[in-house]
Amino acid sequence: MASPRDDIVTIRPAATTMTKQGLPNFFGVSGVSAGSTGIAMNLVVIPPGGKANAHYHAGFETAIYLLKGRVKTLYGRGLRQSVINETGDFIFIPPDVPHQPFNLSDTEEALALVARNDPNEQESVVLYDPASDSL
Repeated sequence: MASPRDDIVTIRPAATTMTKQGLPNFFGVSGVSAGSTGIAMNLVVIPPGGKANAHYHAGFETAIYLLKGRVKTLYGRGLRQSVINETGDFIFIPPDVPHQPFNLSDTEEALALVARNDPNEQESVVLYDPASDSL
């Protein structure tokens, strides 16, 4: 008999779940869904004209592949810096860097495949108030 660590796990999320960041996610691979111990991967949806709550991931790296859309991300202390990413871009966010993505389209959703070296996914999410400028 195979142990859970010997099996390939397939996750087929049927619906989105709202996250601390305020965006709908299709939760994919995580410690809970797949028994992963060092990674989580989800599909993030930014609705037309939508944005995430400003946040950072305490102690964890984030890798993103933008599947669809144009997204402006404010980042850094006080969210004073910005970058615009487009379909096909790979994005890396170091641990503890505050960020807030905005979908630049008012008519189409933006979709991103997001991976983090945190199998608990939402546990490391910390909401960030740029006015306080503190971490």
